[in-house]
Amino acid sequence: MNNDAINKRMTNFRWIICGMLFLATTVNYMDRQLLALTWKDFISPEFHWSNSDYGLISATFGIVYAIANLFSGRIVDWLGTKRGYLWAIGIWSVGAMMHAGCGWATEHVVGLHDTAELVAATGDLAATISMVSVYFFLSARVVLAVGESGNFPSAIKVTAEYFPKRDRAFATSIFNAGSTVGALIAPLTIPTLASWFKNHGVGNGWEMAFVIISLLGFIWMGVWMFLYKDVDHNPHVNDAERAYIRQADAEETSEASDARKLSWGECIRLKQTWAILLGKFLTDGVWWFLLFWTPAFISDVYGYTSDTFTAQMLMFTLYAISMLSIYGGKLPTIFINRRGGTAYDNRMRAMFIFALFPLFGLLAQPLGRTSVWLAIILIGIMAAAHQSWSANLFSVGSDLFPKGAVGTITGMNGMAGGLASFLINIGAGYLFDYADKTQLAFMGFQGKEAGYFIIFCYCAVAYLLGWICMKSLVPTYKPVK
Repeated sequence: MNNDAINKRMTNFRWIICGMLFLATTVNYMDRQLLALTWKDFISPEFHWSNSDYGLISATFGIVYAIANLFSGRIVDWLGTKRGYLWAIGIWSVGAMMHAGCGWATEHVVGLHDTAELVAATGDLAATISMVSVYFFLSARVVLAVGESGNFPSAIKVTAEYFPKRDRAFATSIFNAGSTVGALIAPLTIPTLASWFKNHGVGNGWEMAFVIISLLGFIWMGVWMFLYKDVDHNPHVNDAERAYIRQADAEETSEASDARKLSWGECIRLKQTWAILLGKFLTDGVWWFLLFWTPAFISDVYGYTSDTFTAQMLMFTLYAISMLSIYGGKLPTIFINRRGGTAYDNRMRAMFIFALFPLFGLLAQPLGRTSVWLAIILIGIMAAAHQSWSANLFSVGSDLFPKGAVGTITGMNGMAGGLASFLINIGAGYLFDYADKTQLAFMGFQGKEAGYFIIFCYCAVAYLLGWICMKSLVPTYKPVK
């Protein structure tokens, strides 16, 4: 059956499923951004946190996320897509809501009665409040990380089930754009919610922001429970659409190979695995840094707190620019249509192009001395390049590995990204405190600004390093059989 005949008659339910993946990823990143957008201006004054405290909490999220990803892919392969996704989003929504109780728990342990007493504390009492609150937030962050580790293995597995190889990067770029949309919506809603509830005397405001945003995950679960069925048993998918989904690309492996499951031990011995892991490890820390530290960067360097209109517009602009990444997954398809060849080889061509754009990040802070908007625009270009790179990197896994191993390899991929998150967050926290204390000088910047510029220098070259590693290990298309 030719594609023209299929296109005339087939349903398009796969795009509804893709929309659900997009919404789940949007909620995922809003939950993830809650702490980043409230710690500096709402939580830190209450619990007397330093940059190192926040860095430790963010880094712990990253390392737990990394370890959980190692298992989440296997669990999703075992549970199946529907149940695996339900468990993942349920756990992370509970974890997000747990943050709201950290203030009450801290008050109970240290023997204080309200937020005002926490804020007014000094000396040893303030140090105790900081320590106790950090432990409570760490606990909530661990639960959040365990649940969120299931999002991308589940979403990539769904994409492999509902889309042919030629369309997977585009579908992945669409649902992966949910991370950008979540990060886009978050600065406009979370600080505003926190300020509104604070002004109305509901705690310190940030608690209800956590509660309200976490409820979105439970709503998604209700829709997914009734909407999702596998391709063979979904009444919304007709035979023509099934035929399109299962069409054989030039590089498609056999059905027997697609059914093949690989152990961790088998995967770790493969060059294909190390190419993906290194590509993820070297670059994913950039996104985590932008996600968790950009609000603090705007506050520390330019003096705009997260609940001000200017800060919200700056964050909105940054992530609006990064929405350009939705076209990043389409570029390999354009190359295939024009030049032919395998999905992998064309994907690597596209990823080299995306690896060049982060170099603009080297100019962000120098030009930011003229205008903060110039800095944010260049950081936005870096963010867009990352998301385009990331969408294609996810699809490399389904290019090179059989469907039965997609969840596993995506989980290992997430582990590498989580490890990168751990290192960059804990390193940034200590670096910023050290730079501020010693007034470190670097390339014309001093204090915290020097610390930020050091991190941005790494972010600018990370993708070229990642691409070189991937190309060296797997220079041309070589699928695992």
